[in-house]
Amino acid sequence: MNLHEYQAKAQLARRGVPVPPAQVAGSPEEAMAAARVLGGSAWVVKAQVHAGGRGKAGGIRRCADIAQVGAAAQALLGRRLVTHQTGAHGLPVARVLVEMATGIARELYLAALVDRAAGRVAFMASTAGGMDVETLAAASPERLLLTRVEPSMGLLPWQARRLGYGLGLERAQVDALGAIMQGLYRLLLDADASLVEINPLVVTTDGGLLVLDAKVILDDNALYRHPELAALRDPAQSDPRELAAAGHQLNYIALGGDIGCMVNGAGLAMATMDLVQVHGGAPANFLDVGGGTNAERVAEALKLILSDGRVRAVLVNIFGGIVRCDLIAEGILAAARELGLDLPLVVRLEGTRAAEGLAVLADSGLSLVTASSLAEAARLAVAAAREPV
Repeated sequence: MNLHEYQAKAQLARRGVPVPPAQVAGSPEEAMAAARVLGGSAWVVKAQVHAGGRGKAGGIRRCADIAQVGAAAQALLGRRLVTHQTGAHGLPVARVLVEMATGIARELYLAALVDRAAGRVAFMASTAGGMDVETLAAASPERLLLTRVEPSMGLLPWQARRLGYGLGLERAQVDALGAIMQGLYRLLLDADASLVEINPLVVTTDGGLLVLDAKVILDDNALYRHPELAALRDPAQSDPRELAAAGHQLNYIALGGDIGCMVNGAGLAMATMDLVQVHGGAPANFLDVGGGTNAERVAEALKLILSDGRVRAVLVNIFGGIVRCDLIAEGILAAARELGLDLPLVVRLEGTRAAEGLAVLADSGLSLVTASSLAEAARLAVAAAREPV
């Protein structure tokens, strides 16, 4: 689960991390009132969406007077902001953050994240603040500084000094960086976060360190322990289909292709999408109905796939380990009849009562194709999607 910038900064501020004075606004009038309360002579108005690249997309605007603050808020609120991370449809802007402008001498990058391969919390830092870390890692990996935290000892002072001097900071700034890193570490552990990212962390013109932008990603599986954080979820920032899927205990992620995929098991789902691409197709979604799925959940999953207007063919790949394939087949048919399915449907069933499930499909009278292998199923689905409408 993602937090908005203003929510992430509030969490950091509670742990002693320095952030600029700011207020959230939901209208141009509120934005202008916020600027007056903050004082100063310059402000920055920031669109609050769960995506990076806001500056390049016009979602961050510097204002020199109160009227400009109102105009910037008017231009952003109620619109959909399109960045390189949102896709062409963009994300809705319901709030802006009005922040006092900061004099910037340098921009740095700092993040605390769960390094699953190492089984440690890792800190990454770079002098290339403001740059996408993925781009930086690919183009200039030598500019990324890394230190990992031993769980039994926690973050140690020498680790902050190592990163601080590696960033070219002065002694007092290195001490300030250590305090900031401790705040990030506490937030990561307290909130069961997988990432706490500051980009940029700026050296101000008076030599201080300040968090100019922040991103926090929480582990969805741990939210039951943090109801106060779960309450910060913004449903408007999520794909409606993904929200509907969560309500039926389905793992769904919308993608950009035209072949709808329904699979039980995340690993099998990834393999299915890979084979679709190997045969020249593009999956429309990742959809894992779970190893212990049932007919009702399969029916809801098929409805979810068909709600995507880009889908031209559907591929169902079910391995019956715990589940019975005949019951899955009945769920597929129930949904297909209810929705009046008129798209090509390719089904591969394997495992418990697979023969009975295939017999149910064969006797249905519906126009569908069964496949004996995953490779064949992927090939048939790609071929069906290419057929003229």
